[in-house]
Amino acid sequence: MRFDFATAARILFGEGIVREVPAAARAMGTRALVVTGANPGRAAPLIASFAAAGLDCLPFSVPGEPTVALVRTGAVCARDGRCDLVIAIGGGSAIDAGKAMAAMLTNTGDPLDYLEVIGRGQPLPHASAPFIAIPTTAGTGSEVTRNAVLASPEHRVKASLRSASMLPRLAVVDPELTLELPPAITASTGLDALTQLIEPYVSVRANPMTDLFCTEGIRRAAAALPQVWKDGHNREARAGMAWASLLGGLALANAGLGAVHGFAAPVGGMFPAPHGAICAAVLPYALEVNVRALATRAPESRALRRYHEVARMLTGSPHATASDGVRWITQLCRQLEIPPLRTYGVSADDVPILVEKAAQASSMKGNPIPLTPAELSEIVARAI
Repeated sequence: MRFDFATAARILFGEGIVREVPAAARAMGTRALVVTGANPGRAAPLIASFAAAGLDCLPFSVPGEPTVALVRTGAVCARDGRCDLVIAIGGGSAIDAGKAMAAMLTNTGDPLDYLEVIGRGQPLPHASAPFIAIPTTAGTGSEVTRNAVLASPEHRVKASLRSASMLPRLAVVDPELTLELPPAITASTGLDALTQLIEPYVSVRANPMTDLFCTEGIRRAAAALPQVWKDGHNREARAGMAWASLLGGLALANAGLGAVHGFAAPVGGMFPAPHGAICAAVLPYALEVNVRALATRAPESRALRRYHEVARMLTGSPHATASDGVRWITQLCRQLEIPPLRTYGVSADDVPILVEKAAQASSMKGNPIPLTPAELSEIVARAI
């Protein structure tokens, strides 16, 4: 048994635990670039608590999913402001943006020097500036991952800035911060979290440690997500989803992902679709095609057995099969009113280029079986 496992240096989890952040942040630096989402007012009380603790704050708002240009601007802002710490408060967009800005704060050059796929892919020569991640959604798990996904509109693609040194110095997961999420965002981010538990569990890179996170997280998300969609103020369900999201981040950072996220990058790069919404729309079809491909070409594989296990965790039935799991996910997506990809402008004419880009995506390397172009086409065509 051999595997490598890495995560944030420190993780704080629990209701109200965000109140411990000011003291922790003050121990890391004296002036922070505070990266927030499109509505910085939501973070105002926390920023005020930083100031009360003696930490100078320079706010920086991320209006949408982060781009290479936005990270350039943020890094310049942090340098000019003499920041020695970056704190991100928000969803995956704010956290990925803050993570990338922390990396560029201590490394010279341009983000494209270090970006995968569309950049030079050079390793970061210096460790990132201290970075604190405080998620306000339960979905991406970005608070415990080593990469930041950035969009490049001119290339019509998303790519990762990636380094072990980009792992946050502190990850703070407080379920109270998710209480006001609207149902649509609860649904899409929650299904992203569930995807990030299923894909690492069946990944070719799965290991005994990530298996522990996945099995716990799948059961927790299966129980909590329908409840929290119906009642966003259900504290137990919110805590369950925050826990599941954290576990998914720990798993994906160390075991990889699969076809769902293989499509998420090219669709997100070409169309104005949120990452979680893309994953939610693609998930049922990627599961179905993967199960069929394994049953046809690798019926004795460990991955197919694991899909059966996933179904039992989702349904609570000890006799459930992988097909039952696919049906359960499909019904959940209907219940949560997940819109198809055509909502964001994707059409049948886009299928060939999306398949070409997805086949080359880094996430696809973890898929439990290589999928044919026809199978990839079926996944995205049905998601449209």
